Amino acid sequence: MKLKRSFFISLWFIFLTFPILSIRVNTIERVVQWRWWNMFYVALGSFVLSLAWFYFLEKREPRPMPIVAEPVKERFSRHPLTGSGKIRLLWVLPALFFLSSPFFLSTYYTNVMTTALIYIVLGLGLNVIVGLTGLLNLGYVAFYAVGAYCYALLNHHFGVGFWVALPLGALAGGLAGILLALPVIRLRGDYLAIVTLGFGEITRLILENWNAFSFGPSGISHIASPGFFGIALTVPQVTIYIYFLMLAFCLLTVFVVRRLQHSRIGRAWVAIREDETASQAMGIDTARAKRTAFAIGAALAGIMGVIFAAKTTFINPASFNFIESAMILSIVVLGGIGSIPGIILAALMIILLPEYLRVFSDYRMLIFGTAMVVMMIFRPQGIIPYVRRTYEFHLSDRDKARL
Repeated sequence: MKLKRSFFISLWFIFLTFPILSIRVNTIERVVQWRWWNMFYVALGSFVLSLAWFYFLEKREPRPMPIVAEPVKERFSRHPLTGSGKIRLLWVLPALFFLSSPFFLSTYYTNVMTTALIYIVLGLGLNVIVGLTGLLNLGYVAFYAVGAYCYALLNHHFGVGFWVALPLGALAGGLAGILLALPVIRLRGDYLAIVTLGFGEITRLILENWNAFSFGPSGISHIASPGFFGIALTVPQVTIYIYFLMLAFCLLTVFVVRRLQHSRIGRAWVAIREDETASQAMGIDTARAKRTAFAIGAALAGIMGVIFAAKTTFINPASFNFIESAMILSIVVLGGIGSIPGIILAALMIILLPEYLRVFSDYRMLIFGTAMVVMMIFRPQGIIPYVRRTYEFHLSDRDKARL
């Protein structure tokens, strides 16, 4: 039965890829080349992979729930990647790499690392809305664009500097998040996703067509880079400066989001995600909690928009399309919804790996899509699942002896 299904799957893959991989048209000589070996490779590869797929699906078994056998003192559960003191030492090597990488990497790769750090913060901001509160937002890039254009327009018209525009970008992004949250706090599921998707597209179309305001498709150029106490910096120095600035923002965002997760508002977000009706019955102001989640997530995106505009010194509406929102959402889902270490690892993988796989430039999106499908099948909880903090109360030996 498995062989039969794998055979039909290979035929289906041949049918799908035949026009692309098996036929090559030479427009100069006007000759059609038939590449039959490619069709054979596709059939063989899809047949073997489908057999392996069915094999691993049968091997999957539900894991038994852990049973606490020994009474221990009051404690809370820790994440496997952060709880043990020995495993914590493993974070020293990545920390040393991030601190020293600008000094042995080229300017180009330092820029790529800065972009990865920006997407880490964007993923953490979207995690507040999607991961903790459970509100599917497909237009998150609109807040990113609001922050970028806030700095670009203020710098172009009024000469506002980077450090003054940074809180203004956060304020503009937060206000945009609140304005979006006001009409959609009563929506759920697919309806919420469609409205947020429409908001992102409306924002992009306004920036693209309102020439008098945003300069249209031409964008805004010559945006000032961040200064360092009035000292003129060269391009490599500015690149390193923005990198360390982003590294500091990334650490600060991790700290803030982690504290929010275990705060009162964080527990309210998780309760809304699990069961909004029950959380409302328990006295949680769900409308206020949702507005707060939108405001915080949008403010983080606005800050990253300001840094992005300062980093590239040029922005246009093409930088804020739906693909960006899908990429940020993929980081949250791939890393693990609600998991801070998972989002960090997923952002580094999605941003850095394509740069090192340029030899497969024609198949990068195919590899990315296949990896996402495999992850959703075999590890739907993400690379590093989110482990909620739980408290366990057990009787001590003295109390047990009394009983």
